[in-house]
Amino acid sequence: MTPRILIAGGYGLVGGLIARHIRAAGHGVELILAGRHPADGEALAGEVGAATAFLDAADPEPGLAAVGPVDLVVAALQDPGDSLLSATLRAGAGHIGIVRTAETMASSAIAVCAAAPARPALMLGHWQAGVLTLAAQAAARAFARIDRIELAALYDYADPIGPMTAGDSAGFVGRALIRRAGLWTSVDAPEAVRQVARRGQPDFDAMPMGVLDVPSLAAVTGARDVRFDLGTGESRGTQAGLAASHDLFIDITGELEGGGVTTRRTTVTDPRGQAHLTALGVLVGVERILGLDGGPPPPGGLAFPESFLDAWAALRRFETFGVRIETETTP
Repeated sequence: MTPRILIAGGYGLVGGLIARHIRAAGHGVELILAGRHPADGEALAGEVGAATAFLDAADPEPGLAAVGPVDLVVAALQDPGDSLLSATLRAGAGHIGIVRTAETMASSAIAVCAAAPARPALMLGHWQAGVLTLAAQAAARAFARIDRIELAALYDYADPIGPMTAGDSAGFVGRALIRRAGLWTSVDAPEAVRQVARRGQPDFDAMPMGVLDVPSLAAVTGARDVRFDLGTGESRGTQAGLAASHDLFIDITGELEGGGVTTRRTTVTDPRGQAHLTALGVLVGVERILGLDGGPPPPGGLAFPESFLDAWAALRRFETFGVRIETETTP
């Protein structure tokens, strides 16, 4: 049967790009763009061949019942009470969420485990819906031992953001979870600023954020020091006189497989900006949950990108959509 995918917030900036990516990938699925004002999504629905539906994330049961059984719900919106997550799992559908942080993950994890879902609940509350973690995980494979991982993202004010991201931005500066000397530490972001160097471009200041990339990468690499920082400035795209890009920087220090301690930087750039990159992170999750990537559909349960997705395959997928990935050894 044709898989049915409901995108909650499906006609917002990120939700719309998720729908477009699914169609650009050539998947013959049924798409439903849902939200509290479905009439606002009619133009996009016509573009991507989707239906629209009413859905209130705070009271999702009536909306889910009205659209009938779906195979996957993608939550491209806030779900602070886990109402949509819980209703989705009770309905027997898979779930992808992109808004959880290290601070708010506990309630969602407990909700998923208590539901014992038949399909995966994939948590993509990582920077750009897991893109950063997957790129770092792939880069880490060149090392026999990893001592430190420093992650950074540069946001360009010329890069459009949707209402959800704008609403989240107030919480970008506050307490942040980092890994320091093998211990979990909560730091006050304005007091833990670091400067991120760029080859041939101005350095930028960045402050730590408590995204899920930090515990994810600490777990899979064993690094004793891991942090993620967000800064603002002119992106590669803007400096080249083009549209604003979204630029990610992954600095890994450790012992290489062939011997020798060094630091390597992997840079990930999406010339089409942060929303485009976030939607790509969701795309590979959609493809894996539904088996659209050629593999068998996975069993149910709580899932995170670092253990659920193939990092190398994901990076190749991102590159087909124009993402650039470069690696260099730094002094």
